[in-house]
Amino acid sequence: MNAFTILIIDDESAQREAIAGFLRKHSYTVLTAASGVAGVDAAKAQHVDLVLTDFRMPDIDGAEVLRRLRELSPDIPVVVITAFGSVERAVDIMKAGAFDYIQKPVDLEELLLTIERARERSLLISENRILREQLEGRASFNAMISQSGEMEEVLNTAARVAESKASVLLRGESGTGKEVIARAIHEASDRRDKPFVVVNCAALPETLFESELFGHEKGAFTGAERQRIGKFEQADGGTLFIDEVGDIPLLIQVKLLRALQFGQIERLGGDRTLSLDVRIVAATNRDLEAMIRDGQFREDLYYRLNVVTITIPPLRKRKADIGPLVQDFIRRFAELNGKAVHSISREAMDALTRYDFPGNVRELENIIQRAVVLSRGEALTTHDLPPNVQHAHSTPSRLSLGEIGVGDLNEAVAALEQAMIEKALEESGGNQVKAAALLNISERTLRYKLTRSREQQ
Repeated sequence: MNAFTILIIDDESAQREAIAGFLRKHSYTVLTAASGVAGVDAAKAQHVDLVLTDFRMPDIDGAEVLRRLRELSPDIPVVVITAFGSVERAVDIMKAGAFDYIQKPVDLEELLLTIERARERSLLISENRILREQLEGRASFNAMISQSGEMEEVLNTAARVAESKASVLLRGESGTGKEVIARAIHEASDRRDKPFVVVNCAALPETLFESELFGHEKGAFTGAERQRIGKFEQADGGTLFIDEVGDIPLLIQVKLLRALQFGQIERLGGDRTLSLDVRIVAATNRDLEAMIRDGQFREDLYYRLNVVTITIPPLRKRKADIGPLVQDFIRRFAELNGKAVHSISREAMDALTRYDFPGNVRELENIIQRAVVLSRGEALTTHDLPPNVQHAHSTPSRLSLGEIGVGDLNEAVAALEQAMIEKALEESGGNQVKAAALLNISERTLRYKLTRSREQQ
């Protein structure tokens, strides 16, 4: 059945049913109303893509129907059917916001052409709205800020999987950038011109999960005063990003599994099966394997979601990314707040490098935004940072006495120093300036230690 829904408003039952029957034969979904007020109420109660309304009706005329519908949703195209085909009346109708008008007796072939033009316009408006919504947060792999080897591996995997139809499971701590990666996957796919829809399961009450994902019909439950399109339908042809998928209740997991297996859903309270084309990218910071063992997450759903897994490392494991991210955030927030800040002091950068960032990139972003807003100069200093960041200390790995043997202390210290230098160089992609910052030493000291190490080999 065609997903394009047309509402016909006409007090003459013969004409109303004749047009409705004709459109149903052409596979359109058709609703009817016998008066102007009933028609407006129908449009309030359920989703409508196009309205055909007669001009002369006993309660309110087509002009008033048009006005009320435009208040309800300016994007619904309205075609007015009128026996008064004067130029003046046509101009008045079009000025009031009608998509078009058709004269009686209705030429059915002309009606079909008008509907198709209205449908194309609706699709264009919808796509433009989605594009506008995505422009501010639009992500691409080329635009992402990263210099660490760990993130380069993540981006490489994400870029390779983007063109496929495979479901992707993004794993990582809160604030690591899972939604950013999901958007980048969508933008690099052949679905980039279709919707990218987000549902945050952690923010949903358990009673609203089914309605949010699959939609509902009018009267499906107390308070359901009109039909609602769910996230799956909104994402048709595009990508649905299910954030915090581990928070989905078991009952809804069964319905989600069916949607993934067969590409079909039913709205809550409805009896019609809808076939959809939706690519799933899910994300979680929870241990799904442990949840499966505890009976809190379905194993079959896990394997449906987990076709390709991408684990995003926490910021403390990729400190080479801190510098580039800081510079990008300074530029962005200085421009947003009209501040002259353009750099950060070495001491402030060292403090950020020492800090472990339990909130990851999101926390770093908030710290820099706060610092830019509070800064009195052109460079951020340690005084602009929160106290917990100012006084952060590096937390070196601690070994128990049972893990180390007795030996030459100097050799052990030298071996540890060499291992830390090699790790810093690896994280910074071989950049000695960044490696020195990670180690909290000067570049000159790092060069000296590298030279001495080579001489001793």
